[in-house]
Amino acid sequence: MASDAPATLPVQLAEQPRLLKLKKMFISKFGSAPKFYARAPGRVNLIGEHIDYCGYAVLPMAIEQDILIAVEPVKTQVVQLANTNPLYLDFSTSVNNIHVNKTKPVWHNYFLCGLKGVQEHFGLNSSTGMNCLLDGTIPPSSGLSSSSALVCCAGLVMLTANGKTLSKAKLIEFSPLRATDVRLPSGAAFVIANSCVEMNKAATSHFNIRVMECRLATKLLSKSKGLEWEKMLKLQDVQAKLGVSLKKMLTIVEEVFHPEPYSVEEICTCLGISLEELRTQILSQNTQDVTTFKLYQRAKHVYSEAARVLEFKTICSEAPASAIQLLGELMNQSHISCRDMYECSCPELDQLVDICLQFGAIGSRLTGAGWGGCTVSMVPSDKLSTFLTNVKEAYYKSNDQRLALEKNSLFATKPGGGALVFLEA
Repeated sequence: MASDAPATLPVQLAEQPRLLKLKKMFISKFGSAPKFYARAPGRVNLIGEHIDYCGYAVLPMAIEQDILIAVEPVKTQVVQLANTNPLYLDFSTSVNNIHVNKTKPVWHNYFLCGLKGVQEHFGLNSSTGMNCLLDGTIPPSSGLSSSSALVCCAGLVMLTANGKTLSKAKLIEFSPLRATDVRLPSGAAFVIANSCVEMNKAATSHFNIRVMECRLATKLLSKSKGLEWEKMLKLQDVQAKLGVSLKKMLTIVEEVFHPEPYSVEEICTCLGISLEELRTQILSQNTQDVTTFKLYQRAKHVYSEAARVLEFKTICSEAPASAIQLLGELMNQSHISCRDMYECSCPELDQLVDICLQFGAIGSRLTGAGWGGCTVSMVPSDKLSTFLTNVKEAYYKSNDQRLALEKNSLFATKPGGGALVFLEA
């Protein structure tokens, strides 16, 4: 079984201003120099929103913005964690007694999750203590996976500090994902624009209700087609069992569901169960008090969005002359579906998408969970400079709060590198 140590890259710090600055800040903080630096990128989902937990593929792109952590392993069994951003307070804990407070989504808990994941995977009872200084360039709560990048980077830190490797086979077993490279067309740039509206998934019922609506739609579709609906959990399960295309699934959605919201009583009638059985066997704790669910709209979004992801991939593979226009249209359709069918947009995101399209984007859509966060737009490379100027003027300069955040809120990005470890050469 081949094993892979974390990718390492020797660097001259004199040629890396950000690493050099981080090193100086580390020495000032801890009184000694870091031994290595770990990096994990943020990512933007180009298309495929709210369909991963329904069993369907999405199309994310690693971006240049990242989490970077300077690390010095120490002989004590203590992890000391600091952040270059003074808004995030220092934290320390015993490395062999990590406790993650699940009720508080504070920044250091994501770091601890990465450490604990590696500890549990390897059964480490005596881990190396560490001094760590973190620097992040991913806007938080923006849908660009800043928290995921922090968890991944912390895991990379723990692996490297303890001299551990993860086998590819184990990695796949641990997280059963299949990844396929997709070549994006040349001649266009991807621009991320932050709406400056923060949406905390952990503190809202929106996301939880959408997940349950997809689960209930799965049950009702399965029941209508004579499948073992009790065992069906995801909308993709229904398609797989029926062995039909996504286009056919959209036809079935039209046949089975009505557009009006379903009451819990109607859902019980359709499934032939009692209200008590619905609440104890299907509804989650945080959806117990919801009285109506939109099943038609959610299922229609999921199946149509899954089809758009496949079409996006096909266009990238075949690279027709009109690829940029075709991909842009798919992005536009995706946003409309997120806005109208999944209802995960917000007025600011809709305004930002309209502005981006007005000033030359071929396609523009919300990205991430929605209800705030960012848009991603595909812009012809030769129009990029003018596009950025016009969007800044139209969206950010019209609002003092947005203008204060604009520096890190509007930027062009390209596919970035993956996670790796830097060693000072």
